[in-house]
Amino acid sequence: MNHRLFEESPFKTLISFHKLIETLEEIALSDVDYRSNYAKSLLKETEHIPEFRTGIEDLAIITDNKKLIKNLLADLFPTALTNNEIKAVTIPFQNITFNYTKRFKKIIKNAGNFDLTIRDFNQDQFYVLSCILILNAYYKQNFDYNKPLFYDIPDANDVIYHYRILYNADFIEIYPLAEAPDLSSEDIDELMDNFGNVALWKEKFPLESWVLKGFGIISLFDATKESAISNLKSNLLRSKKDPEENDNTLENIFRSFFKIPDLRIGISLYNDEEKTFTKLPFEKAKMGSFILQNKTEVACCNAFLGCSLNKLLETQELFTISNVEAFAQIPGNENFAQILLEQNIKSCIFTPIAKEGKLLGVIELVSGTARQLNSINANNLNLILPNIVNTLERYNTDLQNQIEAVIQREYTAIHSSVYWKFKAEAQKYLQTNASNTNYNFKEIVFKEVYPLYGQIDINKSSEHRNNTVKEDLKNQLESILRIFEKSKSIRKIPLLEQQKFEIHSFLGELTKELKADTEQQIQNYIDKEIHPLLNNSIIDAEDQNLIASYFENLDVKTGLFYQARKQFDEAMAIVNKKMADVLDQEQNEAQSIFPHYYERFKTDGVEHNLYIGASITPAQSFNIMYLNNLRLWQLQTLCKMELEHHRLKKVLPYNLEVSSLILVFSSPISIRFRMDEKRFDVDGTYNARYEVVKKRIDKAHIKGTNERITQKEKITIVYSHQYEEVEYLKYIKFLQFKNILEPAIEQFEVEELQGVYGLKAIRIKVMNTDENLDTTYTYKELLSALD
Repeated sequence: MNHRLFEESPFKTLISFHKLIETLEEIALSDVDYRSNYAKSLLKETEHIPEFRTGIEDLAIITDNKKLIKNLLADLFPTALTNNEIKAVTIPFQNITFNYTKRFKKIIKNAGNFDLTIRDFNQDQFYVLSCILILNAYYKQNFDYNKPLFYDIPDANDVIYHYRILYNADFIEIYPLAEAPDLSSEDIDELMDNFGNVALWKEKFPLESWVLKGFGIISLFDATKESAISNLKSNLLRSKKDPEENDNTLENIFRSFFKIPDLRIGISLYNDEEKTFTKLPFEKAKMGSFILQNKTEVACCNAFLGCSLNKLLETQELFTISNVEAFAQIPGNENFAQILLEQNIKSCIFTPIAKEGKLLGVIELVSGTARQLNSINANNLNLILPNIVNTLERYNTDLQNQIEAVIQREYTAIHSSVYWKFKAEAQKYLQTNASNTNYNFKEIVFKEVYPLYGQIDINKSSEHRNNTVKEDLKNQLESILRIFEKSKSIRKIPLLEQQKFEIHSFLGELTKELKADTEQQIQNYIDKEIHPLLNNSIIDAEDQNLIASYFENLDVKTGLFYQARKQFDEAMAIVNKKMADVLDQEQNEAQSIFPHYYERFKTDGVEHNLYIGASITPAQSFNIMYLNNLRLWQLQTLCKMELEHHRLKKVLPYNLEVSSLILVFSSPISIRFRMDEKRFDVDGTYNARYEVVKKRIDKAHIKGTNERITQKEKITIVYSHQYEEVEYLKYIKFLQFKNILEPAIEQFEVEELQGVYGLKAIRIKVMNTDENLDTTYTYKELLSALD
């Protein structure tokens, strides 16, 4: 370990025992013979090694004279304590150590191939700390740099032990060389306010411009289980205070920590969504914010009144003002400095509280005395900052949980695009008084939004479902008839012919259109007449397998055959899940076009609602081009869903066809969150036409025919105005050019519906291809292609 850990240093280091030799020379003149003789003997041995007094630069001299050095240092390293103390000779902050106690040697031996390095201590810290040592020792300053230094050393079992490092510099002398600049008080003040400016420190203390002569003593103690600031952790940033607890407890802890009697503390919380600073809503604590003063909330761009403290937000670095009155003389700082001086603040530290790059808030430490707080002792915050971060993060989590609870209770699960508005209302509720049960929640309304509606529907799903019901019932009844025919035991039962007649009657009904109560009638008949007969009859052994096989085919829940219905339900679930997955995945990308509200529903297919407009995303400027982009995205997404279904049909347990529908509605509407239904709906009778059209068009026919406007493997676009037709024909032409849609285009009028007339439609087919439609084209690309 006898090597220099840091190459750059303001010191030219000379390991020297001159102070110890001078002490021995005094002892040699003592009247106490044994003390005098002992000192004379050591001095005689050191005479032939002048470097012991003048300074050792070649470390080999230390290695060659280990025994003499040990004897020379015997008074400082008592033999009786060698198995207890963890001590060695060192040069402070460097990796040069020798003359270990036995306990220190044992620790190093157990660690194996391990090099002692100070935890979280780099070249820049070493250099600045060496300079502070010069300021305190030579310039008689009293800069408090209390960062604890630790060695993390494993034992023989690879268990990491943490040792606190203490230095004794009594045998060190520091003096300047000729090239060392003589520092003025202004230079020292400049260094005080620029702890992190290593270049400045190197300018004032050039490389090896000072001599560090002598030796230091390093002592370690085991601090693995130490919790020096446990009381701070338990008191820090509580949102609720014990009534018996002193409100000033936290402030008193900080005063003791910094040794500043008039220190005051403030905290401001940062709201990233709204870019504001807010006060922590403590119920009983007197802690406020010196930035906010009496305000509850301030926009972060205005918090520092234009002065350079804005780097708190930009780089999340702490900012110190050691002298507010001098700070006020710098142009641009006058207004903020005046705010501080009005609060009797003469020096201060503003420290950002951040985790994983996210700003949570700002700790504000202030003093009424200039120079008490500065960039040097600000580094003491690093010791407790992790606790502050964790506590404030926990507070934020608790607050978010409360907000979420209010939203979930009073509203519902909210899409991210409109979450901000619900959150703002929930925050107002919490800030008024959480116990105020009479609070009237404001209705959430978004005005002037453009709706987009689309669906991919499973064709004739009701007909398919009825057919599978009839198929299962028919198979079950026929299975019962086979038992009646094959079982010798049952053929002997009276009234068997009556049972056969009733089963044949039910089979006859199943050839017709299924009535609402047919399934229930057959199920009741089987449960009450057939199953008791099969379960209670005396059955021959050869018939038991036949009846057991029948019961094995029954569904556990319904007690009926359910094979056909199960295949249909599984196919329906597969189609719905795949279509929803495609829609959700594409929707995540669509949000980058312009944030908008999105909801979807699974029924006999998948339908979705989109709402886009300035009121949903007020932080961004809305342009009708975003609506055009979203419409093109919607058409492309339905093409992808149609294509995915075409591929899916090959593996479905039941053949299902789908058709797609888009409703074009160009007039902006208002949507309101219905508190009773926990969902958005159109607001007012003026906007009701949109909902009426949406609910009636999927079953509509082409005007003058019995043909439905929707067809399998095709997308139907319903609209009202000529300009909408022109717009969508452009989209269709573009997608035909991209080989996504087939060339044929159908156009027709939609039959008049109740309260709705004048609708028209375009119908186009998606090309069935095995190529992936991974690319989603933008409206800008469309315009370029059409030029």
